[in-house]
Amino acid sequence: MTPPSLIALSKAQREQALERFQIVRPFLEEGIPLARVARERGIILRTLQRWVVRYRHEGLAGLARKERSDRGKRQLSDNLRQAIEGLALKKPPLSAASIHRQIVTLAERLGETPPSYSTVYAVIRELDPGLVTLAHEGTKAYADAFDLVHRHEATGPNTVWQVDHTELDIWLKDGRGQPEKPWLTVILDDYSRAVAGYALFFGSPSAIQTALALRQAIWRKARPGWQVCGIPEILYSDHGSDFTSQHLEQVAADLQIRLINSMVGRPRGRGKIERFFESVSQILLPRLPGYGPGGAVQKAELTLAELAADWSDSWSTSTTTRSTRRPASSRRNGGCPAVSCRGCLSRWSSSTSCC
Repeated sequence: MTPPSLIALSKAQREQALERFQIVRPFLEEGIPLARVARERGIILRTLQRWVVRYRHEGLAGLARKERSDRGKRQLSDNLRQAIEGLALKKPPLSAASIHRQIVTLAERLGETPPSYSTVYAVIRELDPGLVTLAHEGTKAYADAFDLVHRHEATGPNTVWQVDHTELDIWLKDGRGQPEKPWLTVILDDYSRAVAGYALFFGSPSAIQTALALRQAIWRKARPGWQVCGIPEILYSDHGSDFTSQHLEQVAADLQIRLINSMVGRPRGRGKIERFFESVSQILLPRLPGYGPGGAVQKAELTLAELAADWSDSWSTSTTTRSTRRPASSRRNGGCPAVSCRGCLSRWSSSTSCC
């Protein structure tokens, strides 16, 4: 049976699927017992079990309700929801009962129907745990509890991929033949330090450029020597808006990739990809025409396609390094055979169309 497609769903259905994924995410990624999640969320355990099964078999699209999508929704105005969230993030923390009492008073003052205790409690429980920790305990507690990735190196290929952008110090011909500096998005396997995928483009970095680089990273490469492919367990990036977009979050949830963003101002574990960018600037670029590390515009001789072709030759012959005895392609079904990639890419194509 063909997995359901995200593109076939409405925006409301995709948002509902993502909301359900966030509910079962602690069980899927952190091993928190599903019974505890059900208790804290006020949802029947059997319902959560069905969601987990659907997600594992069908991806993110399996979590969307196809019919009667409004059934069971809590009727709550934006004003009351924002007030609940604001009170829940106050320091010192307020009890759910105290928040409920204040919200009932506010609702009566606004002429709205006061929400039940269970509704208020559910809104509180839907808050991101990291945000709650940050508000109640500060940045140090947040970093200790949630910024865990890269305290140790990845234990194998495709365990952790890093992604980042940099503007290149080279002048290329744009579509009108005018000199312009391009941007480079790179996805690096943390274990092997091999380039899994990249995107070269003009203009500012965006979520779609990140998605295109990720698609190339996942898919099998046409060049025989470039063997890095598969689906990572973790995609690690900084806190830029393109890395925290809803589009990228939907794609990652559908492919069962865990997204982790470093804290603002604390880019922990970014040394490998920064060293890679330094190598590009110091080794690859100086030998090419149009190299211009300063502000002065240089004569542009190469096009974006010519630079991409030159780098594909360079990177496809150096994707295995000292830290791995085999290509970084060993996640899911023992590597990156066509069946393992095509099974997930059948949903990927639709995921990248819903931005």
